[in-house]
Amino acid sequence: MSYVTHLSCPKCGSKYEESQNPLFCKTHECNARIDVHYDFEQLKEIITKRELIRRPLGVWSYSELLPVKDQSNIISLGEGGTPLLRSKRLAEHLGLRELFIKDETRNPTWSFKDRPMTVGVSKAKEHGATTLASASSGNAAAALAAYCARAGFSCYCFVPDIAPMGKIAQLLLYGAKVVRLRGLHKGDDPTVKLLREACGTYGWTPCPSFGPFNPYQAEGPKTLAYEIIEQLDWNVPDIAYVQVGAGGLLGGQWRGFTDFETLGLVKGHPRMLAVQATGCAPLVQAYLTNQDPFKIVPCASPHSVAEGLCDPLPWDGDLALTAIRDSKGSAIAVEDDKILYAQQLLAKYEGIFAEPSGVTGLAGLLVQLELGTQDPSECILVEATGSGLKDQDIVIQRVLTPPVIDPDLNQLRQALGLEK
Repeated sequence: MSYVTHLSCPKCGSKYEESQNPLFCKTHECNARIDVHYDFEQLKEIITKRELIRRPLGVWSYSELLPVKDQSNIISLGEGGTPLLRSKRLAEHLGLRELFIKDETRNPTWSFKDRPMTVGVSKAKEHGATTLASASSGNAAAALAAYCARAGFSCYCFVPDIAPMGKIAQLLLYGAKVVRLRGLHKGDDPTVKLLREACGTYGWTPCPSFGPFNPYQAEGPKTLAYEIIEQLDWNVPDIAYVQVGAGGLLGGQWRGFTDFETLGLVKGHPRMLAVQATGCAPLVQAYLTNQDPFKIVPCASPHSVAEGLCDPLPWDGDLALTAIRDSKGSAIAVEDDKILYAQQLLAKYEGIFAEPSGVTGLAGLLVQLELGTQDPSECILVEATGSGLKDQDIVIQRVLTPPVIDPDLNQLRQALGLEK
């Protein structure tokens, strides 16, 4: 059974029935993201603490809050249910009372993108689609390729030429057909341009990890917030630092926090703090200059070690910007060296190896602590959203090559500077 009531466009207000299978707003050539709406009055009778406690954590534990009608259509690899770790060593190092880390590197393809893709592919199956396509820097494409492989679907992926080969190799092994595209530095996203044209020409179902091309996958990230609330014993953090590229992760989580508030499962919600790299920070600039959420100025020349966040235009920027404002949050940009330092700290103090894109939120926390604008007594949430194995070249460039010696104790002492 589905509890979806309708879909609507936040930009022009147009409404759609779920049976129409709308993927984007078609009114007045709006082409905007459309949002999925649910019957929360009915859901209050079903989604209770008692009911959720008896279910194992995972994306599909919240199936009533997702748009798939028939559970036989679910394509799953066991995504979600990732640990929420209470930091000890890093929190002590930073002088914090409570720091929690949601470790999304534990997902099947090692990033949070499995959450939107399991929903997007499952809904595509329900509507009879068998060929899906994505525009992605790597993680979303890899996740889509994996779930298409699981479903037996064809998968086409358009990635920018700056995407690490580690990510591209992963999705190739899943059987996706991959094309790398030039032109990201020109301020337009060539992957989105070709996705739009190819899907229109060949009838493929678009399933990138941002809303304007597929509203169903955009429902996946809100399950992160659901899990966090359960793992905090039905409480919410005071503030959540979230890395932002297209904006779907932050916006989706905000929906998750407010969904559980609407259902009466928690009181209050966290402030949402968006963090982008200084080399690509259109959402931060939109927040600081009070731009219209539907007229965000794109980044002219995106560049950063956090390549996964280099979206010239935050496609779900309206959702993210609204979430920041409604939560009384904020937005900041951080330098690449701070991102790399955050990656090092997370690995050294907590044993979590995340890619630069996956630790940019933590870099934002470091900056706020330096500025004195973060209260160290608050309950703080950060997220490791992608494995460091996705982008090893960055790490290899920064670490020393280990010495090569014979199995000799004297050589060991000399190599490592040990005492006799």
